[in-house]
Amino acid sequence: MPRKPDSVPELCQLTATEAVTQLRRGEISPLDLVDAAAQRIALVEPHLNALPTLCIERARDAAEQLMANPPADADRPGWLGGLPVAIKDLNDVAGVRTTYGSPIYADHVPTRSDIMVEQLEANGAIVIAKSNTPEFGAGASTFNEVFGKTRNPWNVEKSVAGSSGGASAAVASGEVWLATGSDLGGSLRTPASFNSVVGLRPSPGRVARGPLSQPFDTLMVEGPIARNAADCALLLDAMCGRHREDPISLARPTESFSSALAAARPPKRVAFSPNLGIVPVDREVIAVCEQAAQQFESMGAIVERACPDFSEVIESFQILRASIFAAGHADHLRDHRAKLKPEVIWNIEKGLALTAEQIGRAEAARARLYANSVAFFDSYDLLLCPAAIVPPFDVDVRYVEEVDGERFDNYVHWISITFAITATSCPALSAPAGFTAAGLPVGLQIVAPPQADAAALSAAALLEQATGFAGRLPIDPHDNDGRNLLNIHRAELGLE
Repeated sequence: MPRKPDSVPELCQLTATEAVTQLRRGEISPLDLVDAAAQRIALVEPHLNALPTLCIERARDAAEQLMANPPADADRPGWLGGLPVAIKDLNDVAGVRTTYGSPIYADHVPTRSDIMVEQLEANGAIVIAKSNTPEFGAGASTFNEVFGKTRNPWNVEKSVAGSSGGASAAVASGEVWLATGSDLGGSLRTPASFNSVVGLRPSPGRVARGPLSQPFDTLMVEGPIARNAADCALLLDAMCGRHREDPISLARPTESFSSALAAARPPKRVAFSPNLGIVPVDREVIAVCEQAAQQFESMGAIVERACPDFSEVIESFQILRASIFAAGHADHLRDHRAKLKPEVIWNIEKGLALTAEQIGRAEAARARLYANSVAFFDSYDLLLCPAAIVPPFDVDVRYVEEVDGERFDNYVHWISITFAITATSCPALSAPAGFTAAGLPVGLQIVAPPQADAAALSAAALLEQATGFAGRLPIDPHDNDGRNLLNIHRAELGLE
């Protein structure tokens, strides 16, 4: 039976770290958490549509198996002990409907899970749901023709961004404690900003992926979404590690990310940029992010305005992204054009029209950016900037078309502030930075040197200690007038 909120503290209010600690001590069971999540999902989903595919019975079976056969090394780093998680609907889960947000795959049920999912389940994660995503993860607002749009718990009239929008909303609203996401142009960081959670784009290879048709690609990565930095580190410890089917996967570090976080020290010199010199940013967003950046000055760090040279990145990234779409979706365009949204068709056709010379120039420009970034981090410990150029926008808007009078010519351009960092291969995350006057979340993008994932997580932990924003989660969905939409639902279910 689900636990009653009025009889014990709501389990969904626990952080993931707290829940795993209690699991390890035997104070709660995996079934307790599955039932608590199921109850919370039933309350929240009618308002958000963040987790359209549930596998609760599968989760209960996994919980019972885990309780009957606990591992001997349950104290190892990354062991989740039976914690329910959500998996983005771009990643296969064996026996669970996986659509990739596309009508083409509306009835697809894979027989094998993604490598990342296998790794998580081996580390005691229990998959309870699939989170909503745009079609093939294309687009920074979460809607598709299979499941519809996902709404923001801070204001259900607003977008959750994308493409890990369902995952971020589910974590923020307490449907699950942790969720997985993926990031090509900002798909972990932009939704984290819009939902006031932590979304980490790890170093390429940190989390093994696949099997994939393009396994050598370093632009797309899988990563964790959590309510705070410690939970994010916990999930990364459960996700990371080398796998022979992923040729770029990295070995697990000798020190766990959770241990590195516990020993976090303030940076000495930090760079802040309001726009990376490439894209207009809403003035209120800049003000919130700059104020958050100054928190590091109060910790003793020098904070200066600076950034690497990103002048070539918009053209080069758009070319490289388009080539990925052409390689991955040319067959979909040929066989199912009528089922693809216009933005995906545009991106595939752009890729098919590319020449080898264009792709070569884009790769060379990316190489120059990487060299510039390495040199930049010889002088700075971190680079800080906004994680999104605007606050959450109307849920019916497909993408941002204009900021401060500057129009964008395609659906990807507005996320330049995140895809510019993607091109560097540096680990980056969005951490809660504050709120607009209207109460909408703003995220600060924290970029660390190449493969210094622990440094990005440590900086996020220090920032949240200074601001306390992580303590505002999980939240109940609210409407545009700030009214709590769960009160009526709770009353109807007799839970008041």
